Amino acid sequence: MATKTVWIILLCLFVVSQADQGFDVRHHLSTVTRYSVSKDVTQNLIEGSSVPSECTPIHLNLVARHGTRSPTKKRLRELENLAGRLKELVRDAEARKLPSDEIPGWLGQWKSPWEGKVKGGELIRQGEEELYQLGIRVRERFPSLFEEDYHPDVYTIRATQIPRASASAVAFGMGLFSEKGNLGPGRNRAFAVTSENRASDTKLRFFECCQNYKSYRKAKEPAVDKLKEPVLNKITASVAKRYDLKFTKQDISSLWFLCKQEASLLNVTNQSCELFTPSEVALLEWTDDLEVFLLKGYGNSLNYKMGVPLLEDVLHSMEEAIKAWEEKLPPGSYEKARLRFAHAETIVPFSCLLGLFLDGSEFEKIQKEKPLELPPQPPKTRDFRGSTMAPFGGNNILVLYSCPAESSPKYFVQVLHNEHPIAVPGCDGKDFCSLEDFKAKVVTPHLKHAFDNLCNADLNDLKEKPASSKLSILSSWLFGSSQDTEL
Repeated sequence: MATKTVWIILLCLFVVSQADQGFDVRHHLSTVTRYSVSKDVTQNLIEGSSVPSECTPIHLNLVARHGTRSPTKKRLRELENLAGRLKELVRDAEARKLPSDEIPGWLGQWKSPWEGKVKGGELIRQGEEELYQLGIRVRERFPSLFEEDYHPDVYTIRATQIPRASASAVAFGMGLFSEKGNLGPGRNRAFAVTSENRASDTKLRFFECCQNYKSYRKAKEPAVDKLKEPVLNKITASVAKRYDLKFTKQDISSLWFLCKQEASLLNVTNQSCELFTPSEVALLEWTDDLEVFLLKGYGNSLNYKMGVPLLEDVLHSMEEAIKAWEEKLPPGSYEKARLRFAHAETIVPFSCLLGLFLDGSEFEKIQKEKPLELPPQPPKTRDFRGSTMAPFGGNNILVLYSCPAESSPKYFVQVLHNEHPIAVPGCDGKDFCSLEDFKAKVVTPHLKHAFDNLCNADLNDLKEKPASSKLSILSSWLFGSSQDTEL
């Protein structure tokens, strides 16, 4: 009996070892995940609908996050402080006569790769490449949309005033219009990137313009930290015991941040990341996703409903494209693509407005502004993951198609997430549905409140009564797709 028990234990250890060998921490970095690692993950993606060959793409909307960036100024200071703290831990271990081979060799000599930097948060070369290649792939996938000569009114490129977003727009544009001009050996061409003032950018930085959201976030952050605390306490105790080092909760928090930066930006996984077991990484990733869920995503309807101006802008651009198409305006005289570059705080709410990463019953709940359950803790599986929802360079693409005149309906929308077809609950779980269904089932339920009422009025006084301006917009969408409606 004892022999059988030993064999069972050995078998379990072998299985765990084999599972760990297939574990790649770079897939578990929440919103710090590189685009190249995340974009082909199959979670929530579906086999794309067969778009009829006679259907023609006539307009494209892109909402993208900036590419991989360096740590921000505040985080740079944290990493420099961590270097000193790690030396203290090693000195303490040596004073306690801890065998040197039990102390991770890199700890005592580690210095921040960003030591001496006084500014941070900028797009790094890897981030430039991500967006440059994305621009090339978008052009190759939809050649008929990008065959026109460049004009800022035909290909509108917008970014927030944050430099990493505008730099991402430039990198994307260089890929999109490569070999289309006469500048340098790459035959590049100049193009315009426009930005709205940060204080009034309700389409791409609505989270900064929404006073009620800012108040909610400030009040909610301590509660989020409280939810994460048991996990951090448990992992701190586990790592401290494993290495016999006097790690604090703050040490573990900083080391997890370092792991994400090393793995994502530097492709280094054998230092700070190796302090954690795969199960600990999964729990730390979950705490990050929990924060995204509560402060940017489905955890509160205000998080995504404040993004309605962006959703309206997407629909308005489609309406304008339909009007130009039906009036048979000459090529080069109307907009074919509206390309936007912003932040995780933009793409997560926008994805929520589309109902991505939800099943049908959950989608019905958010349309009624009912709260969703928190993402389940590992080892349970979950759909809401920052690594697939909003990695560096993460994006949503909505393509408007015109189908033959004899078909009914005539216009369709295809939704791509990180360049792949994705299930949209409002489109019956498909990626391709009629524009009328998209409007009625995805957009309309979010139009209960005007942005100013949501963001600048007393939320206690907010009623379910739709604003009159929203009613007129809704009427135009439902009954006259070619009307020239200002949003």
